[in-house]
Amino acid sequence: MDILNFYKGKSVLVTGHTGFKGAWLCKMLTLAGAKVTGYALNPPTFPSLFEIAEIKQDITSIIGDIRDISSLKKVFEFVQPEFVFHLAAQPIVRDSYKDPVYTYETNVMGTVNILECVRSSNSVKSFLNVTTDKVYLNKEWVWGYRENEELDGYDPYSNSKSCSELVTHSYKNSFFNDDKVAISTARAGNVIGGGDFANDRIIPDCVKAAIEKHDIIVRNPFSTRPYQHVLEPLYAYLMIAAKQYEDKAFAGYYNVGPDDVDCFQTGALVDLFVRKWGDGIKWVNQYDGGPHEANFLKLDCSKLKATFNWTPRWNLDTAIAKVIEWSKCWIEHKDIRTCMDNEINEFLLCKK
Repeated sequence: MDILNFYKGKSVLVTGHTGFKGAWLCKMLTLAGAKVTGYALNPPTFPSLFEIAEIKQDITSIIGDIRDISSLKKVFEFVQPEFVFHLAAQPIVRDSYKDPVYTYETNVMGTVNILECVRSSNSVKSFLNVTTDKVYLNKEWVWGYRENEELDGYDPYSNSKSCSELVTHSYKNSFFNDDKVAISTARAGNVIGGGDFANDRIIPDCVKAAIEKHDIIVRNPFSTRPYQHVLEPLYAYLMIAAKQYEDKAFAGYYNVGPDDVDCFQTGALVDLFVRKWGDGIKWVNQYDGGPHEANFLKLDCSKLKATFNWTPRWNLDTAIAKVIEWSKCWIEHKDIRTCMDNEINEFLLCKK
């Protein structure tokens, strides 16, 4: 199956389209010729990839709160989507400690609201809820978590995403046994890529420090995470949603992450960034005594690989190179839209 061509002419709703991953997903879908509608709050950062890449000119962009079910229902009635990709979330671990109520309202009740709209829709055939690798009860194992492991995230963000998974499982079992709608969740590892301006994430911190010619502050260089370029999980989301649309037997719960060789300690990741950026930048270890975060986290992606014959296309070395390529394009005021199109096409042409 040619995944992108599959979406040509199809009606797709993306929640969280103004965020980093949402903007890249919209770019992929519009390149494929899909009819895309986005529903989200205003961009969560300034600057934002959504605005820099002028995503709004390619899609129907609706500004709204995922907690507002009445507005969301109107969007479903207006759009009549066949596919729904649910990315809207409060995505930052440390922010979840600062405002747990908002985090749970958005990540849990937002999922309830979107599934209620899917339940009452006559148009939706394929729904994908995007969660996170942090949904698992973290036991600091050196091996990867599998989809049948216990769900119980520690911090409010991770826990709210565990709840989002459980809400999806309950709705699937309670209301979608008639095979009318195929429903899956995707638990993705840490994503990196050009245009991420979020606070409290290591690659945006690296890019900002490099531009301002400051030392990169690394608060936990020994934490291990499954890092991957943002196009990796986005392609997997599109693949899962397309495959389950054609055959509902493919609906399920999937980890999406890199191979073990690309599960890096944060310090090693920053070393790679420093070497590729150049200009003599360096990093310093400066733990700030922040709230609890897992030290070791890996995903076992055997299920995704076995089910769809899927493998990652870009290793971490290439992923970092693409982050820097995008960032320098932006710094030098070059055409960001063309840069993104080129990256997407290069990714799709890369042999697995």
